Amino acid sequence: MPGVIDVSRMPIRLLLAAVLAALPFAVPAQEAAAAEGASDPAGLQILPAEGVEIDEFLWVNRVLVVFADTPADPRFIEQMKLITERPRDLLEREVVVVVDTAPKDRSAVRKELRPRGFALVLVDKDGGVKLRKPLPWSTREIARSIDKTPLRRDEIRSRSGSIGQ
Repeated sequence: MPGVIDVSRMPIRLLLAAVLAALPFAVPAQEAAAAEGASDPAGLQILPAEGVEIDEFLWVNRVLVVFADTPADPRFIEQMKLITERPRDLLEREVVVVVDTAPKDRSAVRKELRPRGFALVLVDKDGGVKLRKPLPWSTREIARSIDKTPLRRDEIRSRSGSIGQ
């Protein structure tokens, strides 16, 4: 079919850049770079699932995994828009975003978390799954969910306790 691109054969980094560029708002250059697996100046990382192991982030970062069966999934597009609009909510909570839109590739992340269709999965620093959602969530909602975890409460307490010392 003329004018139709077979996205199933595109590298995930190229696909993410294309999806972010197609969103109905201006994407700053640093966010496009983040979609390619680099850090933006503020530090938010958006990584393709290919070659990523959740254990790499134990006790260092929380991992927010965005799954979809295709990068054309409207829920995936909406979720990426929400993430790129307000990255600060995630940055403050030491979150790394991992994206997997290729179920046929069977990434280690996909094998471990076993999503069905679109899924948003939050893995805390201790490796435990703290959130699973079948629909997009705003970064504000994700941040609130993180803030309710015991590990995050301990982080907040230790930071506020060290300020006065």
